[in-house]
Amino acid sequence: MPINALLLPVISSSLDVDSRSRVLALRAVESLRDAGHEAALVDLAEANLPAFDNGAAFDNARFKEIYDLIRTADAVVLASPVYNWGLGSNLKNLIETTGATWEGQRTAAWFDKVVTFICAGGLPHSYMGYTGLAGAMMLDFKCVINPYAVYSTDRDWDGPEAPSGQLLDRLEKTMTVHMELATLLGGRTYSSGWEI
Repeated sequence: MPINALLLPVISSSLDVDSRSRVLALRAVESLRDAGHEAALVDLAEANLPAFDNGAAFDNARFKEIYDLIRTADAVVLASPVYNWGLGSNLKNLIETTGATWEGQRTAAWFDKVVTFICAGGLPHSYMGYTGLAGAMMLDFKCVINPYAVYSTDRDWDGPEAPSGQLLDRLEKTMTVHMELATLLGGRTYSSGWEI
């Protein structure tokens, strides 16, 4: 691992056994690792996280691991299906739990993170489905949202687990911007908290 290697986890939030967003998450991990960075895949389908209750959910051992990974990450990729013009509830549950602040105990893990979205949807015109959550993360946690996102539909796939060449090119460019933003913002002189 090079000295300037970044910690760039990829979170796959789909529960679908044939998830296309998970396939893209795995490709993103490969791209980030090929560039010399540390990129763990967190698959929420296997994490068995409890529902956010602002209490007992914080005692879950897997939650604590994921919280620490996000908190220490240089940037985070979020892979999700698009359902009903928005991202899946599993991802929102993760963000609510890891984004909660408990007085004197915990600060939200997401403050000032570079965040990149990778999505798979059914309809081409749902391509903005991630923007509601992206806007909330920008306003709540002062996340820097990568303006390059990946959105794919049936037309972008050559087979069940075979993204088209054009889709892979878009993913590669998006990961390049993700890495560059994380590198350039690594020396920032500020840190954020709950503020308007």
